[in-house]
Amino acid sequence: MHKQNGLLVILASLLFGCANQPSGEQIDLGSTERVSRLFAYPNNCSAVCYRDWTLEQTVQHYLDQSLARDGYAAAKVEVKRSGDNVYARFSGVPADYGQPLSSLLAAGDLAYQGASKLNADGKWQYSWYFFLPLGMALDNRRSVELLHFPPDYSLTQAQDYLESKTTDRWADLLSLNGVPLDQTPAYQTIIDIAPIAAPASAGSSLAGTYDYFKAYQTTMVAQLTASQDSKAPSLPMVAFGAPVRDWVKQQYGVSLGVLGLGQIAPAAGRTVAVLGSNHPSYIWYAADPGNYAGDQQKADQAGLKVMGQDISAACWQANMGQNPAADASTTLSSCMQKWQVSDKLQTCELFYTSIRSLTPPQAQAKCAANEQTAASH
Repeated sequence: MHKQNGLLVILASLLFGCANQPSGEQIDLGSTERVSRLFAYPNNCSAVCYRDWTLEQTVQHYLDQSLARDGYAAAKVEVKRSGDNVYARFSGVPADYGQPLSSLLAAGDLAYQGASKLNADGKWQYSWYFFLPLGMALDNRRSVELLHFPPDYSLTQAQDYLESKTTDRWADLLSLNGVPLDQTPAYQTIIDIAPIAAPASAGSSLAGTYDYFKAYQTTMVAQLTASQDSKAPSLPMVAFGAPVRDWVKQQYGVSLGVLGLGQIAPAAGRTVAVLGSNHPSYIWYAADPGNYAGDQQKADQAGLKVMGQDISAACWQANMGQNPAADASTTLSSCMQKWQVSDKLQTCELFYTSIRSLTPPQAQAKCAANEQTAASH
């Protein structure tokens, strides 16, 4: 009887173990050489590795992030090497889940070709890292964010494309507009026009790189703005910062100011609503008293204006992400009315708490005083 019970325990254990192993379709990610370069492996190694991960662990790390950001909490992925190729096997996801991953990596090949040509032309810098937007939502995207380049620490320290002050600030603004904070990654599917992780000060030096990545950029915009349902409207996109808005003008012939709306056609028979916005980090520059000869009042006024623009843009993104079929212009007007007129006081308080680091009571007092001063004039 004891032997029989022991056998049942072993069988149950084996069945339980099998049930928890990925059992879906196996996806060939390519040769170890291809996977290494597309996953920026090793992410941060010299003589000693910051995170001493194998190639398979590195790939699994980013694929686990995608599963979480797609909302597949119970899903699993197993990454293994067989011969010279690397394979991923998913479970708990739709049968076609591997398709957007394969598409991303195919676009990554185009980006790598551009980066290699950039290096061959003597324009690659030692402090740059080739870095694709890994770990994004692959299946359940709500909106797309077009940005300039990822900060170097997102790769070398965090190994998380969404780990930056820029993305954190924007996630907070999305959450203030009704998006649960744990769902903001689905709205923050990023395309950087330069797939190069670089120091924050590298913006101007990257200006000459964009043309090298044209095939990658346009492929990614077409892919990521497409809805899962081919008959559904395209996903909305926000273009952050002057270099990105200029790129949209050059590539698609659409001029976008801050809170300016446009329509681009990234693929035949399909249009995408695009909103121009400040870069999420621009507010710290705009509100720096050093730019106004130390005049704090002028700096605050500039910062308040940018805060009103930013939270209105996040409102448009949140609402269009929830309902891509909505009228983009009407949605923007409603958002601007809310945050720059009806709830202007809340916008003011948000500036002073999040940018000036005042306590809520201090911010309320400051904004009330500002209102009184404005009324007196």
